[in-house]
Amino acid sequence: QHSSAIKKKKGRRYVSLSCCCGYPISIFFIVVNEFCERFSYYGMRAVLVLYFRYFLLWDDDLATSIYHAFVALCYLTPILGAIIADSWLGKFKTIIYLSIVYAIGQVTMAISTIHDITDANRDGTPDNFTFHIALSMLGLILIALGTGGIKPCVAAFGGDQFQEHQSRQLNTFFSVFYLCINAGSLLSTLITPVLRVVFIAGSGMYVKTDPEGNIMWSVCKCIGFAIKNRFRHRSSSYPKREHWMDWANEKYDKLLIAQIKMVLKVLFLYIPLPMFWTLFDQKGSRWTLQATTMSGDFVSILISTVNPILILTLVPIMDRLIFPLIQKCGLNFSPLKRMTVGMLFAAMAFVSAALVQIEIDKTLPNFPSSSESQLKVVNTYSTTLNVTISPNEHLLIDADYVTFDHQDITVSLNTNPVITKAFSLIKGGRQTLIIPSDPTVMFVNGYTADLNITNLDSIEPSATTNYTLVNQGKRDFVLRHGEQWCEFSRKFGFGASYTFLIPSTVFSDDCESITEVEDMKPNSVHMALQIPQYFLITTGEVMFSVTGLQFSYSQAPKNMKSVLQAGWLCTNAVGNIIVLIVAELGKLPKQWAEYLLFASLLVAVSIIFSIMAYFYTYIDPAEIEAQVRKEQGLEPEEMEKETLEMEEKDEDQKNEQGVKQTKI
Repeated sequence: QHSSAIKKKKGRRYVSLSCCCGYPISIFFIVVNEFCERFSYYGMRAVLVLYFRYFLLWDDDLATSIYHAFVALCYLTPILGAIIADSWLGKFKTIIYLSIVYAIGQVTMAISTIHDITDANRDGTPDNFTFHIALSMLGLILIALGTGGIKPCVAAFGGDQFQEHQSRQLNTFFSVFYLCINAGSLLSTLITPVLRVVFIAGSGMYVKTDPEGNIMWSVCKCIGFAIKNRFRHRSSSYPKREHWMDWANEKYDKLLIAQIKMVLKVLFLYIPLPMFWTLFDQKGSRWTLQATTMSGDFVSILISTVNPILILTLVPIMDRLIFPLIQKCGLNFSPLKRMTVGMLFAAMAFVSAALVQIEIDKTLPNFPSSSESQLKVVNTYSTTLNVTISPNEHLLIDADYVTFDHQDITVSLNTNPVITKAFSLIKGGRQTLIIPSDPTVMFVNGYTADLNITNLDSIEPSATTNYTLVNQGKRDFVLRHGEQWCEFSRKFGFGASYTFLIPSTVFSDDCESITEVEDMKPNSVHMALQIPQYFLITTGEVMFSVTGLQFSYSQAPKNMKSVLQAGWLCTNAVGNIIVLIVAELGKLPKQWAEYLLFASLLVAVSIIFSIMAYFYTYIDPAEIEAQVRKEQGLEPEEMEKETLEMEEKDEDQKNEQGVKQTKI
């Protein structure tokens, strides 16, 4: 099947080249471009919530809300991309130009993470968080415009490369396309800039359709006229029409009305779909935060890549083994049935996440509420001491934190003479009371002069540093004061919190007298427990998302494929807005309860969707368009193409410098 065909129609230029397997060569450039673009997006998104949490120091709910607001914007901008592609630039130029915007956004986002820009005193913390927040928000907006704008174009542009006799290859293309989306996140950033230019390199091989006017605006005007005309003729004296869109017949072409009917039929089916994305996209927010409360070394790397690895494994297994096997068994496993099953798998994933969260909650420390305070007493005195805290509450030394419902306390030590001191605790916070070798109450640095510690601030006498984030594993610290120095090492567990007490004799015994206090125990629930929920959500993704991508393209009229692709992506945006609302307003006391809530909602929605799918009738848009053309007495599209080819052939014979045809 080696062939070459060049067609012209109203300023359009079609170049279709096929390889030995029946696939257009141009498809190679498209899937490689998508491969690199998705790596850029998912690579940044994978650490975005951690950037919010640990660099900008936002709490879990705010980090989750901004994360999902960004994802929602990424899936709302496809509407803009579809309008630009269909009415102005065309798919090819839209992809190129918005990719430049995309790249600028990624660079801006990367610059926002450089704390040295505003860290004048070089203490490792930015001095102006407003600058970093503003720069990161600008970068995220540009990224959303870029990635969202090209989303509806790339898949539809790939579909445009196939001819009508290549329906089998077209279906396979969408599976390969989705494989490339997930394979991109597994490669290093070093080769991304090299492969990124591949899309432009294939420019001469693409089937490029010129913009056909603002189809989105035409659709909106036609729908608006139909509603207005129907309201104007709402009286029972006017005869009913078969479809409410038929009330636009007085002004608009019947072919356009028929195409809008097809689009509306699919968009109505999209109404329950956002709930799937509500669950699915939380693997980048809530599930990531869940992993920070778990333990695991190598597995933490595996968890971050388990979704694309499973996609690469499951897509070919489903496409080549599971689905054909079900079909051979005589079962009608239609695309909408696959999507329903995918939703149920996602619900099961959140049930699994809830079970993991219950296990995590058993190991987490009991933090004080906003009206409570917690205190822990550490004794470095040479003898055993009894501590009494008003009103007459005996406190165990070196035990866990004790919770108080009042802030003003008086501490008494059974020394000779008895020492009594008043303190005011912080509401909603934890504090540690240290009893040093000379019986006065002080914090952490018991040395008589300033100390410098590697990777930490300088500590004044009888003072303390703030908590500093360090990587898990063994870490070395060097204490210096003038010419004196000593070194000590400690191994840190993931998720743990420690306080080190430095006595006045620290240099005389070569740091041996430093006392370690474990404020929070290391995480004990292993990250491997997250693998089942990732397997379930990925199985649901393959059943739901890949199938939905194929379904949206197959049910769309030729000139509205980008519009319907944008509609499909908007379901993702709505799903993320739902998470945003729940994160800000829900405030459920337990995270596992929130997981079960989402799972229950998706099960209910999947039942509704299955009922809607049962009554849906699959259509062939080309067949319906041909029927409408025939009723209007218009020339069928295929006959138009053949006539144009004959006209072009005659033109080429007359022109010595006619269009050169390429044979492969």
